Amino acid sequence: MKVREDLSRLSILALRNRRQGLVKLLPPLAEVLRGSLMERYLTCGHPECKCARGERHGPVWYLTVTLGPGRTTGTTLAVDQVEKVRLWIDNYHRAKENLEKISDINRELLRRERKKPKPEHGPA
Repeated sequence: MKVREDLSRLSILALRNRRQGLVKLLPPLAEVLRGSLMERYLTCGHPECKCARGERHGPVWYLTVTLGPGRTTGTTLAVDQVEKVRLWIDNYHRAKENLEKISDINRELLRRERKKPKPEHGPA
């Protein structure tokens, strides 16, 4: 579990600047992908094939995505897709991490806003 940063010691300006810096670090959101990339080696089952002697076929690249409890989907990838998929998965993790930090900052800003004294309205 990640330890959350203590943001209570930072000024409001520092929090806003940090939030803007994190926004700039977000990867292109059109290039994110949640999933896992797996490298597999397979046997075809033909008794005369090299895989029957232990030299399995592959690598075959496979993308899996968990959709919910007990629900997983997957697809094989072409070799020329692997680097792009690897980058998109990395982008997803970077985006998620930075969004969590932005969310923490926003919560701290809201907490401070709530604690501000209310302006008193005099007679009209």
